[in-house]
Amino acid sequence: MNADSDAAVDKIKKGIHVEPKIGIILGSGLGNLVDGFDHPVSIRFADIPDFPIPTVEGHKGAVAAGSLAGVSVLAFSGRAHYYEGYTMEEICFPVRVMSGLGVETVIITNAAGAVNETYSPGDVVMIADHINLMGDNPLRGTTDFIDMTEAYSRELRAVAHDAADDLGLKLEEGVYLVLSGPSFESPAEIRMMRIMGADLVGMSTIPEVIMANRLGMKVLGLSMVTNMAAGITGRPLTHTEVIEATRKGANKFEGLVGGIVERLGKK
Repeated sequence: MNADSDAAVDKIKKGIHVEPKIGIILGSGLGNLVDGFDHPVSIRFADIPDFPIPTVEGHKGAVAAGSLAGVSVLAFSGRAHYYEGYTMEEICFPVRVMSGLGVETVIITNAAGAVNETYSPGDVVMIADHINLMGDNPLRGTTDFIDMTEAYSRELRAVAHDAADDLGLKLEEGVYLVLSGPSFESPAEIRMMRIMGADLVGMSTIPEVIMANRLGMKVLGLSMVTNMAAGITGRPLTHTEVIEATRKGANKFEGLVGGIVERLGKK
């Protein structure tokens, strides 16, 4: 059943003091970005009508509004996932709410495994394209034939490169592949993904990207590499490792996002 986002939009509007054009969705372990907001206001997802509640460690489950690098922003600290039992409609509900609040540009982030062996844990990789192997699509049931040629804005990617250069960061671009989870991928699946051209693998983001494009929003995708994918190091994968890696790379990630937001605010 499609939930109406109007009640959620009204609830957030009454609780925040900004009219942000930039939205940020913060993935596993990346929610501490909001601690750097000036004049922050926070609303729990649980207090917003119909908002999906994350159940995974590293997802705070709160909306934060405030100023980052002098620019008004809205951030969702945490997200619901398909593997938690949510539908595609529920996963994408927050994106619809952002659009209803007037957000025109959305930075969608995640923690990801590296299929590309030139990456290392702690790297931030910009998503240039994606491969959807979830077996579902948030537009299923409609006839919305959305062009995905530039699902990730070239203009925003150029801004991100400029911000990274100023910080002295090497910012790679890669292809992100999504599976439904929650089991991590097998070594054979990782070998298949490499043949298909994937550089990163995860369990989120693409449904939100599709919906954001459907709603006319510009999208920038950023992945924090938290581990080498299955079979590369021979070590077992754990969610604890993912969270720990995001904590270690937090300063780099937060500096980059702040630099991107600052530049977008000047446009």
